[in-house]
Amino acid sequence: MIGYLGLFSAAFIAATFLPMQSEALLVALMLNNQHSLVILLVVATAGNVLGSVVNWVLGRVALRFKHKRWFPANDAQLARAEVWYHRYGRWSLLASWLPIVGDALTIIAGVLREPLWSFVAIVTIGKSARYVALAMITVYWFPVGPA
Repeated sequence: MIGYLGLFSAAFIAATFLPMQSEALLVALMLNNQHSLVILLVVATAGNVLGSVVNWVLGRVALRFKHKRWFPANDAQLARAEVWYHRYGRWSLLASWLPIVGDALTIIAGVLREPLWSFVAIVTIGKSARYVALAMITVYWFPVGPA
């Protein structure tokens, strides 16, 4: 149970703008061979998606402060982000698993009022695909099973 909770927490934090990595913990728990692979993938994906929802909410709230001096983007930068997001569309959220860029995408989606239902659906696809790919690579390179 502690392994699952730790993985959820690491995946959650990794999806926010705070520095954290969940992939190494997922691989370690897989190699430990004491946890269900399916549950590990569900827990990691759920934590990572919920962390991205935090970024989306921050994006929605942050727009209220866009005219403050400390706001990290000016009107021109926001306009460029909007043009870019509309050009590539909501499907760019499939790349939300990428380091640095992914966090920015999830915040921008909130700023630009991407509906939560489509945000969660697309981000879940991208993030779960990343964890599944990592699990497949791990199983291929480090086959584990009963001794």
